Amino acid sequence: MNGIDLHYLDIAALAARIRAGSISPVAATRAQLDRIAAADGALGSYAGVMADTAMAQAQAAATEIAAGRYRGPLHGVPVAVKDLCWTSGYPTTAGMAIHKDHCPDEDATVVRRLADAGAVLLGKLQLTEGAYSDHHPSVVPPKNPWHAAYWPGISSSGPGAATAAGLCYGALASDTGGSIRWPSAANGITGLKPSWGRVSRHGVFELAASLDHVGPMARSAIDAGIMLGAIAGSDPRDPTALRDPVPDYVAMTERGARGLRIGVDARWNTHDVDTTTQAVLAEAAAVFRHQGATIVDVDFPDVTQAILDWVPQCAVETAVAHASTYPSRKSAYGPVLASVIEAGHALSGIDYQKILLRRMDLRGRVAALFDTIDLLLTPVHPFAPPTLAMIRTLGEQPELIVKLQRYTCPFNMTGHPTITLPGGFTTEGLPVAFQLVAGHLGEAMLVRAGAAFQGATSWHRRHPAI
Repeated sequence: MNGIDLHYLDIAALAARIRAGSISPVAATRAQLDRIAAADGALGSYAGVMADTAMAQAQAAATEIAAGRYRGPLHGVPVAVKDLCWTSGYPTTAGMAIHKDHCPDEDATVVRRLADAGAVLLGKLQLTEGAYSDHHPSVVPPKNPWHAAYWPGISSSGPGAATAAGLCYGALASDTGGSIRWPSAANGITGLKPSWGRVSRHGVFELAASLDHVGPMARSAIDAGIMLGAIAGSDPRDPTALRDPVPDYVAMTERGARGLRIGVDARWNTHDVDTTTQAVLAEAAAVFRHQGATIVDVDFPDVTQAILDWVPQCAVETAVAHASTYPSRKSAYGPVLASVIEAGHALSGIDYQKILLRRMDLRGRVAALFDTIDLLLTPVHPFAPPTLAMIRTLGEQPELIVKLQRYTCPFNMTGHPTITLPGGFTTEGLPVAFQLVAGHLGEAMLVRAGAAFQGATSWHRRHPAI
């Protein structure tokens, strides 16, 4: 196997080779660090590379495995995390100028759990300022490895670009309104947004606490299940982390898609949705039907108001998250993040309570829908990958923002889990994805369905020419 092929192995395949002794964690890590040095200058996916730490972890993994103390499928596997996850003694900036020298004295729970699973941490991945919608003026945004003129997604564009380009085998990211799903779609990888509370948020910089979800971005649904299995579960440092048992997500994939009830709202999935996206959805439904799933016609609750409510909901929670530094250090903030915090300060308590009540209503309606189906099939966004020229003026295009969030932020408002899967390509060679949504704590169902789809298709195995 040549070096290029090695970089694009999925976690499960690399783990099998590490366990069999055909490649060592040290060699795999060294190859990744060399590739980052050679390729990331053009992509800008890493905010910081932890080369010395990574090599020390790789050597420790190699020693343990040789001694028969194999921890599981992440043992010795090089991964990375979005730069809002605390790393002890190493900067965690959250994409913000005011935190460029912030070195936590402990790891985030998810970082510690990756270490407990034996993973090798390559470094920290770039993100937008405070994980909102735009980069701080001092940060050069990551590039889409498929085509530099196209959008790489926000705010987890660093994790998306690095995973797609073979600069890590998987990454941890966060999603407050679409930030795992958009870059997963844009970069042609698999992203899993868990149920709210399934993964501890301790040591993960907040954007909006009740909307933030921490989850994996990887090359396959099975890889996403491997990573989620390592990081999920209760945490005394985060009382909001759910205490429910963590299932074996990968074991569930043996069941395939047979018997699954997959809901499709034809009206919602086609209204003002481009033909390329519609074709990807139709092909996905056909694949699932061929595998024995049942496609069920459903009427999804109207989310028009929820999309409008997401912005002020996020703004209030962002203002709370930044209370110690805003407005006291206002001059160090970029204009976009500052404006959302100002909007949060301006919202009245009465109006905020109305948002909370509407959110509870939507959550109940969506939960009721999952009494009749196992999964819901939707777009990630209603158009093929946009160009940077189209997205650069996003703040001046409120209608475009609403379209972009149509299928993502409602599931932050309800807390339901989703998986984003590559499902095709445009005529220009850009990846196009679709989304599956499950009921509360339905991540095993998502991994199962995702693995079934990817076992029958090869979209997730295509890679950019890096």
